[in-house]
Amino acid sequence: MSNPLALKEEDLKLLLAAGCHIGAKNCNPHMRRYTWRRRNDGVHLLHLGKTWEKIVLAARVIVAIENPEDVVVISARTVGQRAVFKFAQHTGASYVGGRYTPGTFTNQIQKKYMEPRLLVVTDPLMDKQPVTESSYVNMPVIAFTDCDAQLDHVDIAIPCNNKSKSSIALMFWLLAREVLRMRAALSRTEAWPVMVDLFLYREPEEVSKDVEAEEVAPEVAPEVAPEAVAADFSGLAQQKVGEWGAEETTAPAAAAPVQYDTTGAPVQQQQQAAPIPQADWNQTNWQQPAAPQGWESTQQYN
Repeated sequence: MSNPLALKEEDLKLLLAAGCHIGAKNCNPHMRRYTWRRRNDGVHLLHLGKTWEKIVLAARVIVAIENPEDVVVISARTVGQRAVFKFAQHTGASYVGGRYTPGTFTNQIQKKYMEPRLLVVTDPLMDKQPVTESSYVNMPVIAFTDCDAQLDHVDIAIPCNNKSKSSIALMFWLLAREVLRMRAALSRTEAWPVMVDLFLYREPEEVSKDVEAEEVAPEVAPEVAPEAVAADFSGLAQQKVGEWGAEETTAPAAAAPVQYDTTGAPVQQQQQAAPIPQADWNQTNWQQPAAPQGWESTQQYN
């Protein structure tokens, strides 16, 4: 019977494609056990079998925490901040993206004070401050380590390439998938619908170019088949024939002709005023004096 936790061929191909086995030229003595061999150019190659074993071990430790929010994930590298955020989103853990504020685990007066039970870091060299503070509060640490990483205060070291954005994204994706499988939230017989690309870091220039391309792209009008155009014209012709005997609508009144003066400039025509009603001259009494107006009326009454 095969081991369900064993490394599968599909996962091994992903690890090789992302370059998770490519280490650094310098090798720490504590990381010598995780290296497979050294190339002619001096680059160390990591053992992917041990990498997978440490991923399974780290997932078992994360699942053992009852409250998922007691697990905090940190990445000081810019290329790992998106992977940290997506890992926390799918597993329910807490995360610290960007700069880590010193004293987050030790200073209780601080506004962002946290008391986690487990710490996961992307690089022990870049995240040295939280790793050091975790030793003060007796907190276990899981770290993605390269060949040149320091293993001080690190309890579980996952050997991998922690400098490439594709490698970091794949490692967090595999760890999140294994955590969900051990929590029985995901079956081992079915594939995880979440793609690795969601964990991959994207440059701001690439995102802005994609947004500009979507805004500038013109809307392409749908192509109309010539048969539809011919049918449309035939329908209009039939409509005209059917309306031959109907009463025609009155055409709009033609505009008045423009008049020009001697210089050739157009003369601005005034609108014709409404006709003034003529008074009945036979009924008008010419001998009756007109009513006084203005100051004459007040003078008469006084």
